[in-house]
Amino acid sequence: MYTKHSMPQQDSQFLNPDQIIKQINLSAGAQVADLGCGTGYMSFAASHAVGAKGRVYAVDVQKAVLEQVKKEAQVEGITNIITMWSDLEVIGATKIATMSLDAVLLVNILFLLKDKSAVFSEAKRALKKEGTLLVVDWLPGNTAIGPPASSRVSKDTVMGLASGVGFVQEKEINAGSYHFGLVFKQQ
Repeated sequence: MYTKHSMPQQDSQFLNPDQIIKQINLSAGAQVADLGCGTGYMSFAASHAVGAKGRVYAVDVQKAVLEQVKKEAQVEGITNIITMWSDLEVIGATKIATMSLDAVLLVNILFLLKDKSAVFSEAKRALKKEGTLLVVDWLPGNTAIGPPASSRVSKDTVMGLASGVGFVQEKEINAGSYHFGLVFKQQ
């Protein structure tokens, strides 16, 4: 479980990692990657959902945040989170086996990437045939929190990027007041 240090604000108005994870029905024993994990708040929620036999790859390009996730997992006694440094804009750089994952999480990461299509290609490469791709990102507009409006990625852009590599939208989920959530499956 994530700790109070993981999320600056955990009410349903911002992001509630447990509620988001519940909406994608991760099963015990599932293999998951949180690409662009940041502080790991989604990794910890996924870790709880997949249980001791599951595995969560917490992947980020920032080594300092990965060290923090690793330390927090150790303090909490969580053994199913594996931290992994990688450049998400290089397909295959994660070293996660092809077609090995049940789910990939892309949460609040797209506005940071130059080559957004690469992370969708990496998700497709790593996911099993019936795997789930979850994308949660900032709603358009200016808000007191989040990236500038000009950096945000629209739902339509996400749908285009996902369908461009062979995903079909399965559903929309409730991701709070500041975010949208889309769930995709491979075609």
